[in-house]
Formats: sequence, structure tokens, C-alpha cells
Amino acid sequence: MREFAADPPVEREVGQALREADQTVAVAEGCTGGVLSALLTATPGASDYLDRAVVPYSYDSLRELFAVSRETLDEHGVVSDPAARELARGVRDTAKTTWGVATAGVAGPEGGSAETPVGTVFVAVAYAGEWGRNASTVSTERYVFDGDRATVRERGARAALSELRCRIDERTGDS
Repeated sequence: MREFAADPPVEREVGQALREADQTVAVAEGCTGGVLSALLTATPGASDYLDRAVVPYSYDSLRELFAVSRETLDEHGVVSDPAARELARGVRDTAKTTWGVATAGVAGPEGGSAETPVGTVFVAVAYAGEWGRNASTVSTERYVFDGDRATVRERGARAALSELRCRIDERTGDS
């Protein structure tokens, strides 16, 4: 598991990297329920790079707002790599931002299963490459965190920021 930056906080690092690269981000949070948005907006000047943050929680909202397919939801459920990927792409494309970040998971205390125990969080990061260059990408990481609901939500949000920071660094050559 990756370590999350503490000083400076990862949210500040992400904001600075986005600002320096003149890039934007939109987020769609499931299990983190606004914690990721709160971290991003805690940094002064976040409006320079944060376009929007949405907390879609129902299958209908995922389909209507971000075109997550019925087939993906039926076959894999929302707490899955395929659904997180579609959600990150959908928020990126509807917002017309450089980056889309999505979280999907089971924060608990109930709702887990053998395949997706409580504490499971999928983080997807989608990049919008230049049209016609076949350069758009999406990556997904699966985490399983210990702790209560608040801990899982915070760690999931910080994992999302860390993943975004890693993807930005890969694109800008700062890795």
C-alpha cells in the first residue's frame, strides 16, 4: 500500500501540481461521500483546478449523470473496478476536465461481502488525452482499509488524492 503524504498534505501537493500543469479535475465520490471534495476545497485557490464534485449514491444517479452502464452495474455492482472506471471517465467527460477521479467502496459498518469486505475502496483516475491521439487513460486501484466508517472514508479520499498525484507526476515527468 502507498504511503500518503503528510507534510505538505497530499491535497496541497495535488492542487499545486494541477495548477502548475494548468489542468483541471472533477470528482465523483461514492463511499467517500464528500471527504475527497472537502480535502480538495480546504486548499485556498481550489477553484483554479476543481471543476466539480458530485456524490452519486444510487444506481440511477450513476447511470443518469455519468452513463455508468446498466450491464456493468448488473454484472459487477458499483463497488468494482469496471464501475469505478466508468464513473471516472464519466465525471471527466461530463465536466470536460483533464482528470476525473472516482471512489466506490464499502465504508461500513455493514454491506460487505466475501469479494468486497467492509473497507474495500476502488479509486479510479481518468486522464483526457488529446483528441485523435488515443492518449486517454484510466487506472484503478483497489484498497482494503481497516477501521470504522469515518476512517475508511478518509483513507479512501487520501488514497484517491495520492493516486491522482501519481498520475499527474507520470504525465508531467515529475515521478
